[in-house]
Amino acid sequence: MIFKRLKYFIFIFIFIVSFSNFSFAADIPNIASEAAILIDSSEEKVLYSKNEDQKMYPASITKIMTAIITIENGNLNDVVTVPSDAVNSIPAGYAIADLKPGEKLTVNQLLQVLMVHSANDAANVLAFYASGSIESFAELMNKKCQELGLNNTHFVNPSGMHNENHYSTARDIAVLMKYCMENVTFRRLASLKSCTIPVTNVSPERTFANTNHLLIESSGNDYYEYAIAGKTGFTTEAGNCLVSVASKNDLELICVVLGCRNAQANVSNKFIDSKNIFEYGFNNFEKITFLKQGSTVSTISVSNATEETKSLDLVAESDITVLLSKEYLENNEVEPTSIELNSDLRAPISQGQVVGKVVYNIDGTDYYSNLLACKSVIPSQSLALVLEILALVFILIILLKLLLHKKR
Repeated sequence: MIFKRLKYFIFIFIFIVSFSNFSFAADIPNIASEAAILIDSSEEKVLYSKNEDQKMYPASITKIMTAIITIENGNLNDVVTVPSDAVNSIPAGYAIADLKPGEKLTVNQLLQVLMVHSANDAANVLAFYASGSIESFAELMNKKCQELGLNNTHFVNPSGMHNENHYSTARDIAVLMKYCMENVTFRRLASLKSCTIPVTNVSPERTFANTNHLLIESSGNDYYEYAIAGKTGFTTEAGNCLVSVASKNDLELICVVLGCRNAQANVSNKFIDSKNIFEYGFNNFEKITFLKQGSTVSTISVSNATEETKSLDLVAESDITVLLSKEYLENNEVEPTSIELNSDLRAPISQGQVVGKVVYNIDGTDYYSNLLACKSVIPSQSLALVLEILALVFILIILLKLLLHKKR
């Protein structure tokens, strides 16, 4: 009797699996953060989101903007003297590197302690270095926001210290981080696990560990083996915040979590949330190359060409690689949507000449590659001869008419 029931349940299970889109892909993450987003770093394609356009306080994530503006407008080897106005205005409770008025450090050292230790005094010093004051530096920050299309972001200081007019969104921060990571210097700074500031004119050597536990192997459950860069943030008003980058199987993803309130003491939910979101992305999406550079897309016949060259293979100028969900790949066959040839395509045609394009519409987006002639196409001599004869006959007819006209 038990055996019969077991067979019955097995049959039901097999039936359900057979007639459903059953998948072992990871579930959509249930996170503690109030807002979040996951994008890929090449297309900015959104793979996961939660309140991604809700205005939030970014806290020290702000410092990625401070870093990129300094990198783009300064010199890493410049020596900066710490102004007293830059370090004396920081309220108690905010992270600092204990920089002293009159202390001399390089821009590179200040950027390291900014990104690794999240030092608010370093942020202020860099603002004075780049533009002369906190206020004028904020103008640079907001100008950069306009350039990047960060329409829901506004900054009033270089550090992320709380201000009601200092805000951003998960989406804007992800786009900003994508831009920043394209800069080699920023990428290096954002990936440092620690930094050491050597002895200066007024301070002994100082070493700082990165506040981003995703990068630190000794941080236990907070560590994420695929993490390559990031920047943390926290204020009482903003909660825990983190923008981070991870890479796996040639796929680089950017994750932002904002407004994360820890459920219990010593539990870093911003790291756990970020790890869960990254795992969702890596488990459910992959990059597929649907067309390879140099592959033959189509073969055409060129009507005015010689018999030997009239058959022409059209080859792809570039790859078409698309990031797609595994669910989409399971349920859709991807084929070229259209092949568009240049009008009046006739010989002569040179090898490598652009003769048209192939278009793929994948998940609602058009992707294309130019089509190149794989060889040279030579005009038919017989056709050329016919055209020459016709031209000659036409000229003779004109001359004959002129002669007859003169005789009259």
